[in-house]
Amino acid sequence: NIIYIVNILALLLVIFKGEEGGGAQRWLDMGPFRLQPSEFAKLAIVITLARHLEKKKSLNSLHDLFSVFIHMTPSMLLIAKQPDLGTSLVLLAIVFGVMFIAGLSYKLLGSIMAAGILSLPVLWNFLKPYQKGRILVFINPYLDPLGKGYHVIQSKIAIGSGKIFGKGLYQGTQNQLDFLPVKHTDFIFAVLGEELGFVGGIVLFILYFILLYHSLRVAFKARDLLGTYMVVGVVSMWTFQILVNIGMNVGIMPVTGIPLPFMSYGGSSFLMNMMAAGLVLNVGMRRQKILF
Repeated sequence: NIIYIVNILALLLVIFKGEEGGGAQRWLDMGPFRLQPSEFAKLAIVITLARHLEKKKSLNSLHDLFSVFIHMTPSMLLIAKQPDLGTSLVLLAIVFGVMFIAGLSYKLLGSIMAAGILSLPVLWNFLKPYQKGRILVFINPYLDPLGKGYHVIQSKIAIGSGKIFGKGLYQGTQNQLDFLPVKHTDFIFAVLGEELGFVGGIVLFILYFILLYHSLRVAFKARDLLGTYMVVGVVSMWTFQILVNIGMNVGIMPVTGIPLPFMSYGGSSFLMNMMAAGLVLNVGMRRQKILF
């Protein structure tokens, strides 16, 4: 309860006192540094949702699903208000990942997916103009090659020019000559692809696979459901962010601003991911029931 309440209060504080940047209001000024509460909301949802589902024991009815919906809606609405569609999607990935492991029936899962697909035309009307632009540019970046499509075009050029072994560290022209926008955050994978090539990208994939594989082993060897659900939530979060970030770098996903775990620049993101890794390690080391 404390984690849940602190998370909601921090997100509310962003709405009223947050700092703006890049057209979004996502940060709190803490003096020597800025904090992004939406990053820590991911871990808060992992922990509180795991606790919530451990108590419920089953997910076989609409009533059970409704309780999960009530649990996650405040955080998602406050984050969407900033606006931060990417983080809202990460929260959805966490929720579905944990619910699947918790025993969500295929019938209910299919119903949710069908409802989501049918609601897309309605949701389109609620998107901000810049969000609609990102989706249209995803379909065809050359609709606005010097504007919204510029990021993706330059990213694909960078990755393609890296070829097999890359151009070498600090030798990438797209990176060093600043053709590649936001290269330290959203498009860090394009920098790696240009300078270390296909081989560097494969090495990164292998490292991520090892991280996710061993985390799942921890989840399924946990002594109780709370530990399992928390680690699965972390794995769902990392997996979704990895796939979406790399996908948008190579042009097969819309640009959403989702960071690449442990790679993208950002103190809040890095600290949250380290805390998530610590949570996984803690579940793996514990020998008795986890109590909050």
